[in-house]
Amino acid sequence: MSASSYYERLTQLDQSFLIYEGPNSPMHVGVTAIFEAAPLRRADGTLDLERFEEWVAARLVHIPRYRQRLAWTPLERHPIWIDDARFNLHYHLRHSALPRPGDERLLKRTAGRILSQHLDRGKPLWELWLIEGLEGDRVAVITKTHHCMIDGVSGVDLLSTLLTREPVEKIEPPEIPVPRPAPRDAELALDRLLLGLRTPLEVSAALLRAARETDARQRITDRVAALGRVAVSSFESSSPTSLNQPIGPYRRIDWLEMDLAAVRAVARTLNGTVNDVVLATVAGALRHFLGRIRQEDVDRLALKVMAPVSLRPEAERGRLGNRVAAWLVPLPVGEPDPRRRFERVRAATSELKRSKAALGADTLTQMAEWTGPALVKLANRLMTITSPPFHMVVTNVPGPRETLYLLGAPMLAAHPMVPLVGSLSAGIALFSYRDSLSWGFTADWDLVPDLHDLVKSVDHAFRRLAAAAASA
Repeated sequence: MSASSYYERLTQLDQSFLIYEGPNSPMHVGVTAIFEAAPLRRADGTLDLERFEEWVAARLVHIPRYRQRLAWTPLERHPIWIDDARFNLHYHLRHSALPRPGDERLLKRTAGRILSQHLDRGKPLWELWLIEGLEGDRVAVITKTHHCMIDGVSGVDLLSTLLTREPVEKIEPPEIPVPRPAPRDAELALDRLLLGLRTPLEVSAALLRAARETDARQRITDRVAALGRVAVSSFESSSPTSLNQPIGPYRRIDWLEMDLAAVRAVARTLNGTVNDVVLATVAGALRHFLGRIRQEDVDRLALKVMAPVSLRPEAERGRLGNRVAAWLVPLPVGEPDPRRRFERVRAATSELKRSKAALGADTLTQMAEWTGPALVKLANRLMTITSPPFHMVVTNVPGPRETLYLLGAPMLAAHPMVPLVGSLSAGIALFSYRDSLSWGFTADWDLVPDLHDLVKSVDHAFRRLAAAAASA
């Protein structure tokens, strides 16, 4: 790469979300954030859209990825980031309004419609929608960012970049960065050749260190053992359910807010974690939803969820890109007692921690950097079958406890949205903010017309678990 040009290769993990994407599977994540409207209005009562745009432009200085687009290397066709010489902020900022009465049901429909639309790969892969007309003198901001750019933790960091911990009145004019030239094909080809020569040397050096150092040998032993357990878990038989059918292109969105203190109290009483409470609640909800609502046999159901685990160290907070591995967590849907269901979930997550399951998934990711996208393409094919390695994604991201502001408007709530792929027709993302835990539900429009019954099942399952904890 010359001194004047710029590019950055996507990791294989980041590239995987481009590979997973298809006509029915847009691979972007999102948040529906709700704010007080009054601080964003002009004196005449209308929303000050120009000031909102100035603010976003000023904050984008801190996240240069949002001014970059995808390009592709010659021959191997590997995706890279380059500066977008024609970046136009107006294209990425969208404005819409809800018809009266502007309730949250209409907002959810709007969010589902926005999430169903693919991002343009010829431009930076994000959109930000300002939605006015929400009852109670509120506005919503819907963020939509391709998963190849961010994971859950870096998405929270992004939210913290766009928002502030104190109200802001004055907007400092940003210094607009000058796009750096894209590299020529000859530069990319030479860099790829050097990378191909360097990789075997780096692998050999790592193996040589392992042969000499006890700690290094132990780390490799741990990774190999963890990798074997991941492989066995991935190919264990799973039960087909009505939630695992080839998805279509349209999405339903719903959400549920819980008192975070109540969730933590249940975890503390039952000697587990908040994530244990979440997974046990999902197990109970799926038992009720599939058994009572959809009349399926759940007593012998072998069901697993994929729970992303952040590998992002504190030193990397604020960086974009994906730094996650995954747990495949068996859920005891066949267990009718909520207390025993929780104990089985807690035992499963304890075993995943003890066996370093995330280390095995991370090892697969690192192997993909050496082998190319072949492993990712295999995983993508596994997602299209009706009995995939797991039945649903459940991701839980901790958010800030203090109030965040958009200019002078406090954020009242934030509801996350996850993409769907293959035969996974529903997914759940959780985000904690202030004293609330938001459950964000994404589902296929046609396969899950009863999504709100799943939402009510989650509420019902948590209440049963809380009651069981109270009587412990």
